[in-house]
Amino acid sequence: MAMAFKMATTGMWVTDECKNSFMEMKWKKVHRYIVFKIDEKSRLVTVDKVGGPGESYDDLAASLPTDDCRYAVFDFDFVTVDNCRKSKIFFIAWSPAASRIRAKMLYATSKDGLRRVLDGISYEVQATDPTEMGIDVIKDKAN
Repeated sequence: MAMAFKMATTGMWVTDECKNSFMEMKWKKVHRYIVFKIDEKSRLVTVDKVGGPGESYDDLAASLPTDDCRYAVFDFDFVTVDNCRKSKIFFIAWSPAASRIRAKMLYATSKDGLRRVLDGISYEVQATDPTEMGIDVIKDKAN
């Protein structure tokens, strides 16, 4: 049986798949991004979608629903001003205006528990529409 990590504050459980996928992204670079969703009935945070190493930030943005909340992590590679290649992991809390109030509340209260399970996040972005999580926002935070 798969292990799950309980998030005490909300009674949500984070599946092993979430943590394992994140570790594969962080250490093996096999995913560019991971989208997580909450299954309200089972109270599980699960992996909704993974993007391969060749996928872009635009692919991640396009995969987020316009009417429901999600969490996402994105592995952002960039070159610093002194020409060093770096990688930073971004956590994105996606809560579009068209999503249900209950979903917004559930995602807001469960976010910190998931972040604690995913060790190694550099920055967090909260977005209610695509402009709030544009690639320019990511670049500004990373530099």
